[in-house]
Amino acid sequence: MKIRESGMPEQDMWETFFDPHAILVTLGMSSQTVDVAEFGCGYGTFTFPAAQIIKGTIFAIDIEPELISMVGDKARKQHLNNINPVLRDFMADGSGLPDESMDYVMLFNILHLDNPAVLLAEAWRILKKGGLAGIIHWNHDPSTPRGPSLAIRPKPEDCMRWAESAKFHNPSRYDLKPYHYGITFMK
Repeated sequence: MKIRESGMPEQDMWETFFDPHAILVTLGMSSQTVDVAEFGCGYGTFTFPAAQIIKGTIFAIDIEPELISMVGDKARKQHLNNINPVLRDFMADGSGLPDESMDYVMLFNILHLDNPAVLLAEAWRILKKGGLAGIIHWNHDPSTPRGPSLAIRPKPEDCMRWAESAKFHNPSRYDLKPYHYGITFMK
């Protein structure tokens, strides 16, 4: 089941909105992070920098066959053997990853979906105790140049409430200028 349309631009424009490496480090990813699950890897904007930071495998999950193929091809060309592109409808079928197997879960620009509780419950299930869930989303501000419509764009308070309802704790909030905010939670 595809999530709600977010108005994601072409890759060249999309990648001008972020400094992925800096964001990942800000949100607690480090060389001590082992395995990572990324829900909705898209173009791999965060996949490739994460693969260069962590010491384990990143499971880059997406429902779009073209994006999974592109991420896999690019990983092979860059000799990044720790990227595992996974074609999967994680909203309908879960991630397919074992319980408590991930050190970090990336929920980046994805919580505008219809039922964020389902995705957060899956993130909780696969995270190891003490693992981190990182959330990034567009600021709830009409001046942002892209992103989901304000009608479906979650505010930081929404994300915090949903994550805490899913049993996550110890939130830390970050301003990821110019257009995003970030939050990390611990299991």
